[in-house]
Amino acid sequence: MSHHKRRRSESPNPPSNHHQLQLQKKKPTFISYLDVPNLPHKIRLLCEILSTTPSSSSSSLESALSSSGIRPSPSDVEQVLKLSYSSPTAAVKFFRWAGLHLIHHHSPYSWNLVVDLLGKNHLFDAMWDAIKSMRSERILSLATFASVFSSYAAAGRVDEAFITFDLMDQYGWPRDIVALNSLLSAICRDFPRQATDFLARTRQMIRPDPDTYAILLEGWETVGDATNARRVFDEMLALFGWDPANVPAYDSFLNTLLKSPGGVLDAMRFFEVMRDKRCYPGMKFFRNALEEFSRTSNHRDALVLWEEMVGRNRRRPDTQMYNLMIELQCHANRLELAQRLLDDMVFDGAFPNSETYNVFLQYMIKNKRLREIATVFKEMVKNEFLPTHANCASAIKLFLDSRNPDMAIMVWKCMVGNDIGPLEDCANLLVVELPHAYRLAEAVKYAEDMIERGIKLNSSTLSKLKQNLTKVGKVNAYDQILRKWKLH
Repeated sequence: MSHHKRRRSESPNPPSNHHQLQLQKKKPTFISYLDVPNLPHKIRLLCEILSTTPSSSSSSLESALSSSGIRPSPSDVEQVLKLSYSSPTAAVKFFRWAGLHLIHHHSPYSWNLVVDLLGKNHLFDAMWDAIKSMRSERILSLATFASVFSSYAAAGRVDEAFITFDLMDQYGWPRDIVALNSLLSAICRDFPRQATDFLARTRQMIRPDPDTYAILLEGWETVGDATNARRVFDEMLALFGWDPANVPAYDSFLNTLLKSPGGVLDAMRFFEVMRDKRCYPGMKFFRNALEEFSRTSNHRDALVLWEEMVGRNRRRPDTQMYNLMIELQCHANRLELAQRLLDDMVFDGAFPNSETYNVFLQYMIKNKRLREIATVFKEMVKNEFLPTHANCASAIKLFLDSRNPDMAIMVWKCMVGNDIGPLEDCANLLVVELPHAYRLAEAVKYAEDMIERGIKLNSSTLSKLKQNLTKVGKVNAYDQILRKWKLH
C-alpha cells in the first residue's frame, strides 16, 4: 500500500513508546469541579462520583450514578464533561449512561466534548471511535476536526493532524480554506515550520486567504523567527497586497521584528511603511512597543507611534499604556504633554490610578511646579489614591521651602490620616519650618499632636522650637511640650 493511499484511508497510527514518554511530560492539567465555586449541587455530585468511583468497573460506576437519583439534561451532561477531563474513562461511561436517561439525544456539543477530552488525554483510538459514531449520527462539524487538530498538536503529533485533514472528506466534511486555517491555527503556535511547509504543499489545491497568512505570522511570532516571518509577509503581500483589514497579520509581523536583533528600529521602519499604506497593527504591538520605548527612554518614537495609533487611527490605550507614555514624557521633561495625556485619559475610558498620579507628581515636584502639584495632589486624594511616602516627603519640603505652609500641612494630614510612614522625618521638618512661615502656633499644635501619636521628635527639633517660643515670651508652652515629650 502506498504512503499516499495509507494517508487517505486510515486513521492515524499510535506513536512510538519513546514518543509516548515525551507526550506524558506534556500532558496538561485540567480544570476540576473543585475549582469552580457555586457549582449546582447535582453537577458537583455527578462530578464527584466520576472522580471517586473506580472506573475500571462499569457496573459500580453505573450503580453509583443511578443511585444518585439524578436524571441529567443535555445541559447537565455538557457541564459534567467540561469538568471531567481528568477522568476520561469515567467521563465516557457517564456519557453512555446519561444517554440512556435523556429524553432527547446528546447534543452535538456533548459529542464534541467527548472527542476533545479523549484527544487531550491522548486516547486517540477511543477518540476516533467517537468520531465514527458522530459520523453515523451525522453531527460531525468543523469544531470536531478543530478539536482533533488541537489534540494532535498538543501531543506533538503534527503528522497525524495532517493525515486527519486529508481524511476529512471521507467523513463528509470539505477540505476547504476554513478547514485549512483551522488546522494551521492548531499547529502554528508550536510548529510554524511544519505549518508553513504544509501550506506550500496544499496551496495549489486550496487557495490561502489573508487569514491563512495571519495565522502563520502569529506562529513565527511565537518562536521569534524574523527571517521566516519576513518571507511569509512578503508572500502575503505578493498575493493580496496591502489590506487595512488584515490587522492581525501586521500586528504579529511587527511584534516579531520588535523581538528580533534589529529590534525597534526594524519594527518602526516597517510601521512607517504600513502607515503610508494606511494599514495599522493591533494593540498588542502598540503595547509592546511602548514597553520597549519605556525601557530605552525613547520618548520620540513613542510619540510618533502614539500620534498615529491614537490620534489618527483612534485606538484606545488602557491605563497601563497611558502610564508608560506619561512617564516617558515626564522623563524627557515634556511636562505639558504629560499633563495633556493625563487629561485625555478619561476620554479613552482609561482612568488614572495610583501609579499615574504618583509618576506625574514625582516629576512635578522635581520641577517645582507648585500649582500643578497642588492640583494633582488634591485630585488623587479625592479619587482615593494615595501618594507615595517619597512624594509626600518631597512635597512637604518643597512647599515649606516655597513658603506654602498650607499645602505642606495638607500633605502632612494625608500622611497621618492614611499612615503613610515613616513619619518622623516629615514631622520634625514641619515643626522646625512652620515658625519660619510665621506659623509658630501651628508648630506647637502639631508638635503636641505628634508626641501624643507616638511620633518621635528629635531633641534638636525641640531645641529650635524652644528658641522660637522664647523669642515671643511663651516658654511655658515649651515646658508643657517638654513634659509630654518626656512622658512618651
